[in-house]
Amino acid sequence: MHSVSIIAGVWGATAVAAAFALVAAPAMALNVPETGIYSCTDAQGRRLTADRPIAACVDREQRVFGPSGVERARVGPTLTEAEREALAVQRRQQLQAEQRAKDEIRRQRALAYRYPDKAAHDAERMAAIAQIDDVAALAHRRVDVLRTERRKLDAEMEFYARDPARAPAALRRQMVQSDEALAEQARYLAAQEQEKRRVHQRFDAELAQLRQLWAVDR
Repeated sequence: MHSVSIIAGVWGATAVAAAFALVAAPAMALNVPETGIYSCTDAQGRRLTADRPIAACVDREQRVFGPSGVERARVGPTLTEAEREALAVQRRQQLQAEQRAKDEIRRQRALAYRYPDKAAHDAERMAAIAQIDDVAALAHRRVDVLRTERRKLDAEMEFYARDPARAPAALRRQMVQSDEALAEQARYLAAQEQEKRRVHQRFDAELAQLRQLWAVDR
């Protein structure tokens, strides 16, 4: 996809520019010749060469060779301990950002593979909502049962309408339990409605991304 190359290019350019900026300025301050071949061994033991100060070796010595292969100068390490620590933090943050970008690319690819068109996405949205509706339907049936039982309790309480305090303790307890059960079901149904809104919001957000991905693939 075009998005993959764009994201990778942006991060790569940023990484190189940031690292070189930290190396080039100190090297110039030491009057190191701008021309020459820089050589060093980085923290992973790799032997590196370049025609400019090497970003991976800012924390260690770099040798500068002329065209004939004769060593002309040595540079570095060009950073103080505090600067090296700051660079290490910057590198970690940069690697984390690059990893997040890669993860996002993989996620988008998986999303486009899972939903090749809007019909497929709509079908899964409907299935997710249907599951919530099925659960809510059970709760509604439970509410109907509770209301039927409540009507029976209300009928019994009519005998004590003038003085509810004279109602048997068991009847009053059943009334309290009925109120609590109905309130619990009401909270549960409200939670299901909230879940439906979250599902729609998730699918709406996915659809916005998918439309861009589908447009790129066409």
